[in-house]
Amino acid sequence: MKRFLQPFVLTVTAILFAGYAYLAWRLTAHAGQALALAVPFVLVWIVPVFYWSVDRDHGSALDQVLHQASYLCMAWLSFLLVLTLAWDAVLLLTRWIPALAPVHAFVGAMGVPVILAGSVLAMVAGGLAALRGPHVRHVDIRIKGLPPDLDGFRIVQISDLHVGLTIGKRYVERVVELADAAAPDLVALTGDMVDGTVEKLAEAIAPLEWLAARRRGFYVLGNHDCYSGADLWLAHFRKIGYTTLLNTHAVIERGGARLVVGGVLDPAIGLYDRGRGPRPDLALEGAPRDAFRLLLAHNPRIAPAAERAGFHVQLSGHTHAGQFFPWTLAVRLVHAPHVAGLSCEGCMWVYVSAGTGTWGPPVRFGTSPELTVLRLVRGT
Repeated sequence: MKRFLQPFVLTVTAILFAGYAYLAWRLTAHAGQALALAVPFVLVWIVPVFYWSVDRDHGSALDQVLHQASYLCMAWLSFLLVLTLAWDAVLLLTRWIPALAPVHAFVGAMGVPVILAGSVLAMVAGGLAALRGPHVRHVDIRIKGLPPDLDGFRIVQISDLHVGLTIGKRYVERVVELADAAAPDLVALTGDMVDGTVEKLAEAIAPLEWLAARRRGFYVLGNHDCYSGADLWLAHFRKIGYTTLLNTHAVIERGGARLVVGGVLDPAIGLYDRGRGPRPDLALEGAPRDAFRLLLAHNPRIAPAAERAGFHVQLSGHTHAGQFFPWTLAVRLVHAPHVAGLSCEGCMWVYVSAGTGTWGPPVRFGTSPELTVLRLVRGT
């Protein structure tokens, strides 16, 4: 009983109940339809209440089916709610204008079937966009005063891969092929690589070991990596060839130039160890002062502290650029100005990947999964 009285559970329950009440009122004509509409809401409710609040790694076939169904319902209900709100907005706008009475009547009569069809089509389109896998996005970052020997330095960023329930080994193999084809000087894994334990997912992420054997790779924790067992995953990524950065740095020499690659812990580590957290200043302790400084930080909200510490560029992920509408708008309320793509924090460049995979619903609508190839370019 205590579980149901937790603030998180009460909040989730209240939001879902309000959404259900509204959609049932607007879209259903009798009790049978209202009862059917309750099913996806219950499926969405089950996962945060019975899985996230107790144990994030339930591996039975039934658990996997429930998770898949819940995540698909999350996306479908999001589209359903947006289309219903749009329907009501059009009805409201046309209601008081006599000349638009025929439009009002037509919209009122066609609303429910159009909403249902539109939400399904959005799901299909979003699912196909996600399943196609990442596209390669090329980004030049122009740096004034960049050492000549670093001009053209290429970084492949893989972020928010979320290997687990919906992303498996074949997807990872495709990501690795694209990454290697870009011929990078450095591979940056900027967190949220996994959703599950090392025991269950080591085989699925095995292609990343081949990439590390060919290219120098670095890894920092994301919040989902922390939920999945931070210390075990850190040990595993070290085992397969990646340098793990925990408020620390490494130095790369290229010609006469030096590149400091720093990395910070994710704030989620504080859920398990209150004494640990992201410290960009610690990541630069002992670093050469004349070196170019690159920070890997899963959460873009670390940018102000990174800029104060003296980094030139920060690479992040975490936001998924909202992943699918309408969350593509909502994410801006939390992470602006560093939501997706290239932006500035004072004198520092910040690049936020839209994510190489997907979390939860295997759906992309208004965004695309990306493998990012970043090139440092000497500016004037």
